Amino acid sequence: MSLDELHLNLRNLTQDDYPQLKALMDAVYDDIGGAWPQHSIDRLIQEFPDGQIAIEDDEKLVGVALTVRVAYDEFSNPHKYDDLVGNREIILNDPEGDAMYGLDVLIHPDYRGYRLGRRLYEARKELCRSMNLRAILAGGRIPQYHEHAHELSPAEYIERVSRKEIHDPILSFQLANDFLVKRLLRKYLPEDEKSQGYATLLEWNNILYEPAERVLENRPTQVRVGAVQWQMRECASVESVLQQVEYFVDALSSYQSDFAVFPELFNAPLMGLQDRATQQDQMAAIRFLAGFTEQFKSELSRMAVSYNINIVAGSMIEVGEDDRLYNIAYLCHRDGTIEKQAKLHITPQERREWVIEGGDELRVFETDAGRVGILICYDVEFPELGRLLADQDMDILFVPFWTDTKNGYLRVRHCAQARAIENECYVVLCGSVGNVPSIRNLDIQYAQSSVFTPSDFAFPHDAVLSETTPNTEMVIFSDLDLTRLTVVRAEGSVTNLKDRRKDLFDLRWRDWSWKSGSLTPGNPEEN
Repeated sequence: MSLDELHLNLRNLTQDDYPQLKALMDAVYDDIGGAWPQHSIDRLIQEFPDGQIAIEDDEKLVGVALTVRVAYDEFSNPHKYDDLVGNREIILNDPEGDAMYGLDVLIHPDYRGYRLGRRLYEARKELCRSMNLRAILAGGRIPQYHEHAHELSPAEYIERVSRKEIHDPILSFQLANDFLVKRLLRKYLPEDEKSQGYATLLEWNNILYEPAERVLENRPTQVRVGAVQWQMRECASVESVLQQVEYFVDALSSYQSDFAVFPELFNAPLMGLQDRATQQDQMAAIRFLAGFTEQFKSELSRMAVSYNINIVAGSMIEVGEDDRLYNIAYLCHRDGTIEKQAKLHITPQERREWVIEGGDELRVFETDAGRVGILICYDVEFPELGRLLADQDMDILFVPFWTDTKNGYLRVRHCAQARAIENECYVVLCGSVGNVPSIRNLDIQYAQSSVFTPSDFAFPHDAVLSETTPNTEMVIFSDLDLTRLTVVRAEGSVTNLKDRRKDLFDLRWRDWSWKSGSLTPGNPEEN
């Protein structure tokens, strides 16, 4: 049969299809009793019509998948085929079941080789996702086992098939369609002599499943982010800078953004409220800037609540309890809470000019729009930090930055994009632009703010979701689909997070709680 002669159509099975279905089942299952009686199929179609899927070619039935709903906890444990069947060969469908069970997949012998079975499996998966069911289970025959039973146990046979050293027409197909062997079933179908009564319990897990009791607690799957490519400019007062901030927060909120993002040290022009001569003492100038941080935190938190938007407040200088200076990013939640992330790696310029200290905590923040991390500028150039955040199920990484030259910017950009790819997350890069020659260390800035994605089919071909015009004050909006992250992490072309060789290497965060007096530094029993 040539491909030009095919006219395939995927649809649901109807009761009128039974004569063709019987002929198909009798041909395929001649060794285990042939077709189900008509009343069994009619009942199945009445109780679960969406689960009975057919492929026809010019009205000829050439492929069928029969499915029931079951309770996952019952059928993910050892069971027999007869547990699915009641009196008078009634197939037991549980309308409240939280999983699907694949009864049969049949392909007409003349149509094998066209991958119609894969079409039926994909249709089942889509149905499972659309119904928010937990998984697809199946008891899989191993019809080639009788040829190897004299030398291999069933478990050894399954292992050899999984390594593709043996081909089994059913098990090999199921493994190729992302099903995993959950356990071996004994006396599953005693009349199946070729399988010698054994079967595999296979499972395809619906990674998008959400239990019904958690529906009200679910995070949104669509998140809108607005980033401000902020222009550094001379300012006349603290109020004028806050007015400019509020202008952007208002604008981003009007577009229903879940996050407003500002750059690193975006309020640094406040150092210009001192005259140029006074600024020559950089330690005094940076401490002068730190004096505005509490006011900014308070105002930004007010804006987050008033405009119903989470604000990643770039970063600001904070005087710690130890009287040392830290570069801190504040996350102002729209419920009024404030959390913070210190810059951990300090650039030579920050150390030399301002004597900034690095923080010692790294965390993922739970928000009403996803789990987020923050790495300030230089920090994103250290891949260990992104990986530690990814290990805590981070969805979005915010990178507020401040660079003066294009080569400095490109260091941050390329490293940020690498973090998105290797950690299968979104990365929002937000920087500042403009020239302020009257303020020392703010002479020039270069930025092209961007939003990066993993690199796979579900995302833009260059893994760049959006970006600004370089060196121009503007905002960008991006809609981030968190469901795509879930899918790419489980079923992507490559799965970076899953495929790490943890048997060869690992990564851990050292316990620094001794700094607060709760542990003794260097004590291995405590660390």
